[in-house]
Amino acid sequence: MEGCRFGIDRKAWDLPFLAEPEELAALRRIMRLHLTMWGLPHVIESAQLCVTELVTNVITHVGPQTPTTLAVSMNGPLLRVEVIDPDTRALPTLLAAMIDDESGRGMALVEAVADRWGVILRADAKVTWCELATGLRSADDHVNDPQVARAESLLGLYCLNGGPESKAANAASLSSAEEATIEVIVDLLRWLRVHGRDSDAVMECVWGRFGATLSADVV
Repeated sequence: MEGCRFGIDRKAWDLPFLAEPEELAALRRIMRLHLTMWGLPHVIESAQLCVTELVTNVITHVGPQTPTTLAVSMNGPLLRVEVIDPDTRALPTLLAAMIDDESGRGMALVEAVADRWGVILRADAKVTWCELATGLRSADDHVNDPQVARAESLLGLYCLNGGPESKAANAASLSSAEEATIEVIVDLLRWLRVHGRDSDAVMECVWGRFGATLSADVV
């Protein structure tokens, strides 16, 4: 019997804002937050760089206070970042900027970190986009992480052995995976207590090790 698979629901989102230098730090924080929630910490720095350069391009060549939208989605296994502004004339250009030039390097940086980028002209807007490799196999896939793989295998076995969320888990929903995870933890703690172990001490150790993995993700 095939085990359960719990995909990650990475829903597309967009954020309207006015293009100003003061907005860049907030946009970078928002990207970090969303990509952390999407389980893509390894793509954060490249995505932040692309957002910074694409928005700076709007500020420089279209003008401050330009109504702009940041849109982020998955295109298969690729992370897609779009910056949309209303000027269809000022097109981004890949320039051969020298190392000591103060400008002109923006799209070169995007070119360096992205798999591909381009511009889409609409009747009333310009969409400058780039796509970043994530190392995933599909839009809802997990990163290639041994701990994640072990957890997925454990949850799959739990489903097959009559866990309380087995039917819902087969729908591969994240909410059912969360419930199954809670049940697995409760059952394991119960097993430890029945065998005379201190479950509270084990949980303290678990939180310590889990905190260390979070710190490693941020670096």
